[in-house]
Amino acid sequence: MTELVKSISFFERFEVDILAKRKTITLRDASESHFKVGQILNVVALETGKCFCSILVERTTDIDFDALTQRHAEQENMTLTQLKSLIQDIYPGISSLFMIEFSLVEAF
Repeated sequence: MTELVKSISFFERFEVDILAKRKTITLRDASESHFKVGQILNVVALETGKCFCSILVERTTDIDFDALTQRHAEQENMTLTQLKSLIQDIYPGISSLFMIEFSLVEAF
């Protein structure tokens, strides 16, 4: 039996950074903590449903919002202030996050 290819969605504005390998992590809430190291995921633009690449899950880690550092912001290709603001916009009041480190496998 063939395993279904799994996918993960990103805001469309992150497509260029993912394809340029400037964005190498994503921070999610517990509902997306099911992704596992070694999985290859198709990346879909949230707004359009367009699949634009595949990524390899390199590492997963639980992290507290208050433990985010400048290094995390660099891996997201933004400032720490921008990163924290974005997370609060997406997940208001969240204190615990799930970090997925990834590498680009193929652009479509």
